[in-house]
Amino acid sequence: MSARTRAAARRVEAEHLWPDAVAVALSRFERAFEQPGRYLNGPYESPGIEIEDGRDDLDEALRHLPAGARADLGRLVARIDAEFERRTLPDLGWASEWTAGRWWWWRIREQ
Repeated sequence: MSARTRAAARRVEAEHLWPDAVAVALSRFERAFEQPGRYLNGPYESPGIEIEDGRDDLDEALRHLPAGARADLGRLVARIDAEFERRTLPDLGWASEWTAGRWWWWRIREQ
């Protein structure tokens, strides 16, 4: 991410999220993707914290970023999405209004 995108993300965090929300969300995926093997293990990073929550935070940041920063972060999120989708399986039996439009909650990480 560029310095301008990081600055824009800090403004969005101050107004809509919390300090370092974007960096924390990105680091959750980085740690998850360091797991060996084809599939990601288990549903939880730690009790009560799921990496899908991090994806929600990235989605919120993307909604509020200016166009240039949105495109910059969006490229990184697209790579995260592709890897997350590659390393999970669809869970077509679990969907709700709460997850509508948020496909990352409809994936199974346990194999």
